[in-house]
Amino acid sequence: MKATPAPGPSAGSLRILAVTNLWPENGSYRGIFVYRQVAALRAQGHHVDVEVVAQSRGKLDYFAAAPRIRRRVRSGNYDVVHVHYGMTAPAARFAGHPVRVLSLYGSDVNAPRQRLMTRMGWGGTRARIYVSQRLAATAGDAAGHVVANGVDFRLFRPGDRLAARQGLGIPPTARVVLFGADPARPVKGYDVFRDVLAELSRRDPSVRELVLSAPGQPEADLVRKYDAADVLLFTSRPGSEGSPTVVKEATAMGLPVVSVDVGDVTEILDGVQPGSVVRFPPGPVDGPARADLVRELADRVSEVLATGQRADGREKSAWLDEHLVADRIAEIYRSVLNP
Repeated sequence: MKATPAPGPSAGSLRILAVTNLWPENGSYRGIFVYRQVAALRAQGHHVDVEVVAQSRGKLDYFAAAPRIRRRVRSGNYDVVHVHYGMTAPAARFAGHPVRVLSLYGSDVNAPRQRLMTRMGWGGTRARIYVSQRLAATAGDAAGHVVANGVDFRLFRPGDRLAARQGLGIPPTARVVLFGADPARPVKGYDVFRDVLAELSRRDPSVRELVLSAPGQPEADLVRKYDAADVLLFTSRPGSEGSPTVVKEATAMGLPVVSVDVGDVTEILDGVQPGSVVRFPPGPVDGPARADLVRELADRVSEVLATGQRADGREKSAWLDEHLVADRIAEIYRSVLNP
């Protein structure tokens, strides 16, 4: 893989158009990592406009958005068009003269139909950014940059655990296992989480679940839930994740994580204790393979709960600070503008 340039001093502000189908709308947290990257670039003095594709406009907008993007590019005098997520790449492929950079996030490389759309749109891109080494390897892109999504370390910082529990109505003696996604999304593996929780509850009746996702909740409630939990159990399906934000936020909060081996969690959690990564069994997750997976996850969570400790990951993950990540992204822009 191509080495990402080291952050350097500012060389003047850039004009950037971000084109994405991942953007928070109507109180959702969809694409919050793209929103935060845009905010971090703006905080560094860059001008960033955002063009949202599909979402509230519907799936046909993946094909209808191209003229709208071309018009915006003609009037915007942009240095860079940064396309976030491969499904939006075809709509921006013929946007005009600005340099195009493409960020890939997971299913746009791993899912066959989405990968086809990605391939249709990435011709002519001057740089491709993958959120994990595994994703770049899956794409077979030897020229790709690997830059994980960043975390707002000022927002996601350890706080008062007892106060967080009091605010959420959770007893101080409960053993709280956090599910870090929307249970209604099958790829997030709530069925596996639920089975693990049932096994944990059989061992210890004080175990209870806490769901991180809730429509329209303020970010302060997210932080409170991380503070209130004893461990994050992350059970997403293989191929569904690139660089899961929730794992990085938990690590920044000092919350122990037990996760299946997806995306870049092995790298993020390397050396962080307590916590562990469990491999998903090959093939369908049913029968004895499912039972083994549930048992192993339950064993690892039980080990974390027995320690009663917070994790030591905040210092070890300082490189994920979103402002350092924004530096790396800006350096990639400059490297393709001034080859």
